[in-house]
Amino acid sequence: MDNCDIEKITRLVIESLKKDDKSTGFLVPVGVSARHIHLTQADVETLFGKGYQLTKKKDLMGGQFASNELVTIVGLKLRAIENVRILGPVRSASQVEISATDAIKLGIKAPVRESGNIAGSAPIAVVGPCGVVYLKEGCIIAKRHIHMSPADAERAGVKNGDIVSVKVDNERATTFNNVLIRVNPSFTLEMHIDTDEANAAEIRTGMKAEIVKD
Repeated sequence: MDNCDIEKITRLVIESLKKDDKSTGFLVPVGVSARHIHLTQADVETLFGKGYQLTKKKDLMGGQFASNELVTIVGLKLRAIENVRILGPVRSASQVEISATDAIKLGIKAPVRESGNIAGSAPIAVVGPCGVVYLKEGCIIAKRHIHMSPADAERAGVKNGDIVSVKVDNERATTFNNVLIRVNPSFTLEMHIDTDEANAAEIRTGMKAEIVKD
């Protein structure tokens, strides 16, 4: 074998490895996020009674938990969705996270937003066993995002606030664009999408998605 053949074979091997590197990106488990609500302590007490404290059902990442408490959310024309779970602990502002299908059912125009960005978002009423809270703003469709620890972010080559594309290689082979990276030491690696996105792409919690690098 002469030098030209060796050089050609080496070049082909390197090109093949580069293709493999591009197609095999950083894998992330997917979590399907159902509708839920975050409340201030004042709103918890309006809904459940003076001095009431949320009770824990299940621990979640970042010090959050799914509570045992459920409420009803009511949109325009008194359209309602029952049994919406509250996530704790309490926050500085109340926020309702729903899907686009939920928004249609409720008759409201909820914007797609990052959690916590509720300025100018949709109004909604929350009904509990002891009272009603009317939020002039606070109902959103959560922007799809990936939770990461700093170590995960370093391995993935991304940083907090980055926007990436993510591919799910199942029968429906869907690529999600505009996926927000959120980095915090308390986070467990997981991509969060809502039930509409999961149903459309036939995705179940626990499936793997791949960060696609351009």
